[in-house]
Amino acid sequence: MKLFRRTLIATLAAAAATTLLPLAAQAQDIKPRIIRFGYGLVENSNQGRAVKVFADEVEKRSGGKMRLRAVGAAALGSDVQMQQALIGGAQEMMVGSTATLVGIVKEMALWDTPFLFNNGAEADAILDGPVGQKVMAKMPEKGLVGLVYWENGFRNLTNSKRPITKTEDLAGVKLRVMQNPVYLESFNALGANAIPMAFSELFGALETKTVDGQENPFNTILSSKFYEVQKYVSVTNHVYSPWIVFVSKKYWDGLSKDEQKVLMDAAKVSRDFERKDTRAEAAKAVADLKSKGMQVNEVSPAEVNRMRDKLTRVNATIATNVGMDLWNETQAELKKLRGGK
Repeated sequence: MKLFRRTLIATLAAAAATTLLPLAAQAQDIKPRIIRFGYGLVENSNQGRAVKVFADEVEKRSGGKMRLRAVGAAALGSDVQMQQALIGGAQEMMVGSTATLVGIVKEMALWDTPFLFNNGAEADAILDGPVGQKVMAKMPEKGLVGLVYWENGFRNLTNSKRPITKTEDLAGVKLRVMQNPVYLESFNALGANAIPMAFSELFGALETKTVDGQENPFNTILSSKFYEVQKYVSVTNHVYSPWIVFVSKKYWDGLSKDEQKVLMDAAKVSRDFERKDTRAEAAKAVADLKSKGMQVNEVSPAEVNRMRDKLTRVNATIATNVGMDLWNETQAELKKLRGGK
């Protein structure tokens, strides 16, 4: 009888072990959640470096259960194409310009206001504060979820024709701008021939002189090697340009609260890194561009004021389009930041 019991117990134990083995193997075979994350610049850029920080944070904070598959150099399409892919649920995440979102979320046009911010500290306070969050809160109804703002930087002009030292120098310059009505209206008002074009097409257009020039932050001018096809840089700081990290709402809604928190917390870490990295790089980018053969000229404060005066109608249009309440709140917050001056 004892022998029978021992044999039965051994048989049952063996059967249990056999049953558990596939379950253990199955647990080991559970694949991490792969998140396709698209971006426009090359891997060795301020954008690419920040994407890597974000990817590392997501993997670490999720214990390897979530992983970013980062795809740069606009390989998944232009910002506009990726935005549509996110809305449709064909792509999970991206980082791109707020300017190309204006056709989807009209309040994003606030960030296109010429000469809105005087410095990066003002931009951080507004973007991360109530105003920036109100703009971001308009995204879910359009099929997108915003996480954080990154810094693209203050935008400046380059071209292959001549130095731009005054407004009149822009006359007749074929200037590529983003596919955004505010940029089109602004540069046409300043006398340029503004041509909307996807960033992914820009280098070739400059090389073939389909366009004479473009406008971007120093970091992008350097990392995109525009010095190979452009001669002149004019320091205008005409627009502060943010990037935004965002998610397909269809994808976001399928995540657990814990998974959403992983992405949000990792995005904040990447934001802090990206801004510091971008500003450090911008500080030395002008010298690098000079060493590459570009001629850099400052635009005087008086000329900047002349440009600003020509754009008052543009600002009035922006205020109307984004809503006067949002516009007035932004101006009030900026006044506080500037000590009420």
